[in-house]
Amino acid sequence: MMHGQVPHFPVYLFDIDGTLLDSARDICGAVEQVLRSAGAPPVSFDFLKGYVGLHLVAVFGDVFPNHTPEQMEEWIRQYRAIYLGRGHTQTSVYPGVLETLAALGGRKGTATTKGTPTTRLVLEQFGLLRYFDHVQGTDGFPCKPAPDVILKSMEALGAKPEECLMVGDSAADMEAGRQAGIKTCAVLYGYGKREEMARHQPDFRIDDLRELLPPGTG
Repeated sequence: MMHGQVPHFPVYLFDIDGTLLDSARDICGAVEQVLRSAGAPPVSFDFLKGYVGLHLVAVFGDVFPNHTPEQMEEWIRQYRAIYLGRGHTQTSVYPGVLETLAALGGRKGTATTKGTPTTRLVLEQFGLLRYFDHVQGTDGFPCKPAPDVILKSMEALGAKPEECLMVGDSAADMEAGRQAGIKTCAVLYGYGKREEMARHQPDFRIDDLRELLPPGTG
C-alpha cells in the first residue's frame, strides 16, 4: 500500500460524504432527530459518524433491532425530509477539493450511497457538479460495500476496470472498489476508521485530495 504519489488514472470515481464534503453534522443531525422522535436513548455524534456512507438501515437497525419493515420505511422517509430540510447548512467542502477537481485530468464520476437526485443537488449547491462527467447515486440497488454503484458509474462512463480509481474514506468504499476490480485510494481525513480501511488493502492512501494531482500542479 503506497502513501502519497498516486499515478494518473483516465477515470476517477468519488465517494462524497467524508471524501469531498464534510457533511457528517447534517447527516448525523438528521439521523439523531429521527432516533429521538422514535424514542431511542441518546447516542453520540461519534457513534453516528461511524455509519456515514452506509445505508440508513444499518444505523436504524442497530439502534432498534426489533423494528418492523414499515417502521424502517417510515424512519428512512423522515430522515430524507429532515436531511434535505436542513439545507446542508453545516456541510462544507474539504480543503483542496475544489482545486483538485478543477485541475485533475481524466473523467470523473461519483459512487455514493445517496440517491442520484440528492447527489446532483448537493454537488450543485457546493459548486462541484460541473467537474463531473457522470453523477451516480444508489438508486434501488445494493449499496457499498456491494460494487453496484461503481459498476453503474463505470458503465455510464464507458470505462474499463483498469482505467479507474475509486477514491473514498471508508472500508465500504475500498471493498466495493475491490469487488468491482478497480484500484482504490483511501482518504485518511474522512469518517472511516483507518484500521478498517487497511484491512481492505487500498492501493493508495492520501491525507489530502491534492495528492491526486501530479507534482508541480496548482
